[in-house]
Amino acid sequence: MQPMKKKICFLMDSLFTVGGVQRVTAVIAKELAKTDDVTIVTFDSPQAKDVALYGLGEAPLAYRFFSYPRVGWLRNVVCKSYSAFYKMLRPQGRRASQLYARSSFPAPRRQALARFLAEGHYDTIVGVHAPLAARLATMRPLLPGVRCIGWVHNSFEALFGPDSLYIGPALKRHYVHQFMRLDQTVVLCRHDAQAYQDYDARFLPSVIYNPLTLQPGAPSDGTTKRFLAVGRFSARHKGFDLLIDAFARFAQEDSQWVLDIVGEGPEEALYRQKIAAAHLEQRVLLHPFTNHVQDYYSQAQVYVLSSRWEGFGLVLVEAMAHGLPVVSSDLPTSLEIMGDFALYFENGNVAQLAERLLEATKIDWSKKSAEALSVARRFNLSAIISQWKDIL
Repeated sequence: MQPMKKKICFLMDSLFTVGGVQRVTAVIAKELAKTDDVTIVTFDSPQAKDVALYGLGEAPLAYRFFSYPRVGWLRNVVCKSYSAFYKMLRPQGRRASQLYARSSFPAPRRQALARFLAEGHYDTIVGVHAPLAARLATMRPLLPGVRCIGWVHNSFEALFGPDSLYIGPALKRHYVHQFMRLDQTVVLCRHDAQAYQDYDARFLPSVIYNPLTLQPGAPSDGTTKRFLAVGRFSARHKGFDLLIDAFARFAQEDSQWVLDIVGEGPEEALYRQKIAAAHLEQRVLLHPFTNHVQDYYSQAQVYVLSSRWEGFGLVLVEAMAHGLPVVSSDLPTSLEIMGDFALYFENGNVAQLAERLLEATKIDWSKKSAEALSVARRFNLSAIISQWKDIL
């Protein structure tokens, strides 16, 4: 007799858009759908549905689209007022956190989403990203018998650091309270798990690395004299502004190497301005997102990760799977993923990044390439999926 299929739901803001979280979720969901019933609930418009994106049409996934109801103006004013006081006063108690959970997620919205999820009769719901993980915790009393799991994709520092663009330190205590109400919270590296435990010893998140999410193309042959960087052109995150400035310094010492940056987003105009100001239009090339990014990895010689923060540097695994040596900012996640394999520079240090680019042109490429392929094998999909099945 075959085991009964589990009903698993991934709850996420958006699936049918370009992004690393979307791609990882799609890969995990597709693999789980081989043995279980998997549904993805998203706030995307149904018209945005594109199952060709991330190969979503390759698996028997179900999709459901949810949109929040309107909240009355009086309730909205009351909720926003308490939320503002909570952020200003930063109370430490659980009760205050629960009140904030309800004020920031008003009852009409909370109850409507809970009813929508309950209709699916899921065994497990995974809230993808910290905000939806926290909201899932808030809804948990309305979802009896359902296993509720949070999947946090940003690093601890990116979420709660003083310069956070996501949540910020004012809500650190609240989010930890909410995560502790879930059956389990998954983070992407041991460094983050330790950071949460250092903050509150009672909180014990699980660690599951992201897997390699694409089928590698041909390995690089190491002769192209091309640096590569891949990621969304969002404010500050990927540090492409730093990388362009560093390459401008590097270009004063080298006249041959080219930098390819693959991605899209709101900072594209800024990058083009920087490139033009440095007269590097022929040597720093911006390319749009593609479903065939393997071609860029195969044609590169060295990969560069200039990010100011990362939950998990998935592009590092992709690059190494194509045999690419790596230059990386000294993020805890990068150090955890690659150990002493990469050439590291101090996060945000443009001059040091320029030095590392120059060093990368002189390394024993064949030796580093073989090492890269070996490191990448640690992140194969089957090993990661077995960890997810243990938790689910």
